[in-house]
Amino acid sequence: MTRTDARGTIMIADSDFGDVDIERAIIEGAGFELLAAQCKSEDEVIARGRDAVGVLTQYARVGARAIDAFTRCRVIARYGTGVDIVDVDAATRRGIQVTNAPNDWCAEEVADHAVALWLAAARKICAYDQATRRGEWQWQSGEPIWRLRGRVFGLLSFGSIAQLIAERARAFGVEVWAHDPFLDDAELRARHVRPVSFDELVAGADYLVIQAPLTPGTHHLFDRTTLRGMKPTAVLVNTARGPIVEDAALHQALAEGWIAGAALDDLEEEPAKQRGWRPRNPLFALPNVIVTPHAAYYSEQAVSAVRRIAAEEAVRVLTGQGARSPVNDVSARSSSSD
Repeated sequence: MTRTDARGTIMIADSDFGDVDIERAIIEGAGFELLAAQCKSEDEVIARGRDAVGVLTQYARVGARAIDAFTRCRVIARYGTGVDIVDVDAATRRGIQVTNAPNDWCAEEVADHAVALWLAAARKICAYDQATRRGEWQWQSGEPIWRLRGRVFGLLSFGSIAQLIAERARAFGVEVWAHDPFLDDAELRARHVRPVSFDELVAGADYLVIQAPLTPGTHHLFDRTTLRGMKPTAVLVNTARGPIVEDAALHQALAEGWIAGAALDDLEEEPAKQRGWRPRNPLFALPNVIVTPHAAYYSEQAVSAVRRIAAEEAVRVLTGQGARSPVNDVSARSSSSD
């Protein structure tokens, strides 16, 4: 029996990094076998990873059905920070450790991207570029544009990435507001940020940046009712997860002038999770929306870091060293099973 047979297989459920060289060096270097898959459904995760001892996943959902079908799995490592694609409760019940990558692996990149999207939308950069390419050389092709200084820059959540966004935005002379139910008002004020309720944020922000996690409470938080409550001159920026904004509602809001513009780093449909995706979303036909392909986290350094983190976490758990970034606590479950 070979060493890899003895230790088992770690499956990469899916990734769009182009190769698995970083992961292979770490995983095979620790004596495990690597299986690289491109699963686009939970059924495919089950079919390919049923007997894997560990699973790395970028977009592929690892839900309760997959977790219950696993025969040997001891760790599910997420390429990234959010773990909404993993049923953490089901994993905990099975004694499976779930890990993620702490925010700092891409915090600077996401903050830069959020500010870039905000400025591009507020200054009508894409509209000007498109008009110029059509032969329209005039400032009027972007009107109206409002001066940034003195306007309200709102943040939904005020975690580590949102704090970096606020630092960058403040240089443009905006007044920074934030709504975060998990932080004390005093903590926001200490950072020169005005704490507000969600309704106040929606009604008062000239620019509203979503940097909240996707949870049952934030899913479709920006629906028709919420978007109706925003200023008609407002710009919505989403550098969090696509499903926080309801695509159909946003399309109506932009088409009918409920808000002035939007800049999105993901869509509700989450194209990266689909096989054979095509750009049929009606939002693409609107001139007042900017869409980037869930790329806010990307830099060469960030991608290398998150790949190393996920692979190293899986190996650490499987070799009894313990996770550096655990999402769940399986110690009680493990103790009760002894």
